[in-house]
Amino acid sequence: MSRSPLALAALTTAAVPGLDARSVRREDAPGDYDVAVVTAGDGTLWEIRAPRTPMAGAALEAEMELLESLHLYHEAGVLPFTVPRVAGAALLPEGGRAVVHKHITGAPLDIEALRPGPGLAADLGRTLAAVHELPATVVEACGLPSYTAENYRERRLVELDEAAATGRVPTPLLRRWEAALEDVTLWRFRPVVVHGDLAADQVLVAGGRVAAITGWSDARVADPADDLSWLLVAAPPEAVDSIMEAYQLRRTELQDPRLVDRALLVGELALARWLLHGVRQGLPDVVADAEAMLADLDEATREDAV
Repeated sequence: MSRSPLALAALTTAAVPGLDARSVRREDAPGDYDVAVVTAGDGTLWEIRAPRTPMAGAALEAEMELLESLHLYHEAGVLPFTVPRVAGAALLPEGGRAVVHKHITGAPLDIEALRPGPGLAADLGRTLAAVHELPATVVEACGLPSYTAENYRERRLVELDEAAATGRVPTPLLRRWEAALEDVTLWRFRPVVVHGDLAADQVLVAGGRVAAITGWSDARVADPADDLSWLLVAAPPEAVDSIMEAYQLRRTELQDPRLVDRALLVGELALARWLLHGVRQGLPDVVADAEAMLADLDEATREDAV
């Protein structure tokens, strides 16, 4: 179920005793959550997230536990960015809880504005490396998924088979992806803690640095390429070297010579997952969008092969 901003404000006051809510605004949020920012009488901004489905509620419970651990690593100076800290929770009539934390200020990352050098691009590389250096137990203790490299390759193969079954993926792309998934040298990596669903609106920037990372419900122990792929695909080419150089310098004992190759592949496979999302949910606009992007990728990869 979806909740109105006033209902979310009421839940916020229930979650944080003594909070005097004066105004509320709904926030756009991906996934099965209602999100709002509540302004208290003293001017403090509070953010509330309420799950719309039981599955989202279960993911939020795991995320709450993870955030507590991540906050400790931030306080210890291991994580260089702010992590949302849960201030309270309110029970929902249908089960589950809505979660409240102080609203973190910052502008969503403008990935197209990244420039090479020691600035924000390098800071992004160091930030992701810090996440990937966390011990796997941080995620595993919260009951979030943990995969071996072979497990993860098998998951990708299943996704590819499902995408192929739609009949909407160009055959040359299917062959390209099958060859990459069968190349075992590409999949020799050490699984690490990953955010798992990074996007520009979850990386908040202030003062030319990464101020915070939000939206940890898809965290897992998996392929570090998952967190790097969107940056390598979308960032200006001249900024990619700065991102990767800073990332590699911050990682300890990094032995993954095919990391960039795999990250670029993950970016391509994201189009297949977007197609599957549209097919599964019966969303013709999403399917059409995915088909158009797959056609563009097919053309681009054919040109690269010439």
